[in-house]
Amino acid sequence: MEHLEITATPADEGKRLDSFLAGQADSLSRSRLKALILEGAVSMNGTPETDPRKPTVGGAVYRITLPDPVPATPDAEDIPLDILFEDAHLIVLNKPSGMAVHPAPGSWDGTLVNALLHHCQGELSGIGGVERPGIVHRIDKLTTGVLVVAKTEPAHLGLSELFQTHDIERRYLAVTRGAPRPLSGTVDEPIARSTGDRKKMAVVRNPESGVGRHAITHYRAIETFGIRDKGTGIPAAALVECQLETGRTHQIRVHLSHIGAPLIGDPVYGRHKGISSYGHGEAHIEGTKAARAFPRQALHAALLGFVHPITKETLRFEAPLPEDMSDLIAALRKLPTDD
Repeated sequence: MEHLEITATPADEGKRLDSFLAGQADSLSRSRLKALILEGAVSMNGTPETDPRKPTVGGAVYRITLPDPVPATPDAEDIPLDILFEDAHLIVLNKPSGMAVHPAPGSWDGTLVNALLHHCQGELSGIGGVERPGIVHRIDKLTTGVLVVAKTEPAHLGLSELFQTHDIERRYLAVTRGAPRPLSGTVDEPIARSTGDRKKMAVVRNPESGVGRHAITHYRAIETFGIRDKGTGIPAAALVECQLETGRTHQIRVHLSHIGAPLIGDPVYGRHKGISSYGHGEAHIEGTKAARAFPRQALHAALLGFVHPITKETLRFEAPLPEDMSDLIAALRKLPTDD
């Protein structure tokens, strides 16, 4: 077990105990300290304190007893990982399609957490007192790309703060049905759970209702493919780069669908399978067939940049497009744009 001792000064008199300790113990969150107090792991001058709201006593010595991390519930599994960076504090990797981040009904094994528990055996210092990796952000099971995970509680707290203050550079590549109009811009629309389908998220139509979380996506079409109708010039599909200012559930998928450019292959937010494309011949058939057959949402977390929460080094990681998206784009490039 590890012990921390903190002496309150006269200026600390009267502060709420869990708040005071959180301000002194940088490696522990307020919620973690509240749990420790309730568990009887905090004492004042040798007497256990069990009320997180109790006022701090100036001059008192508070002792925090940190229990050894308990084993995580998920099983460790020897699953290969595409690691882009790793040190004692965090690990950055390129997640493949089909791998869920967390165990959940329908995906109890084969997840990123299962793989990290095996890869990081003996290196996890305990996130919230549990021997587990610290997941600070997620990408969908069928989405590929760069993900950062904390190995220690201080790194977990630091990364969480960076995400909360939006001090993270995140860029995604998406292949869309049609193209956003205009071809570049910003979607600033709040997102909430859909009232019609609780498994879906949706743009809130009435922001004054107070429902929905602030969400901003900056986007630009890097390349367009084919045309939707003869004479219109409207693209049949597009490769779109998205930069997130916020990080809401399904944000890119919801926002692009909202402006009329849903992701190809999206089973939830794409109303139609495949694309509408004008043309004839083998190239047209190959392109439209590739879009119709694409088995997942065409979305890839291409870039992640942040300041290391412990070393303060500026880090930036990129993951190349996965083979399935590269093949899709290659087929779409063959779509005819005229007669």
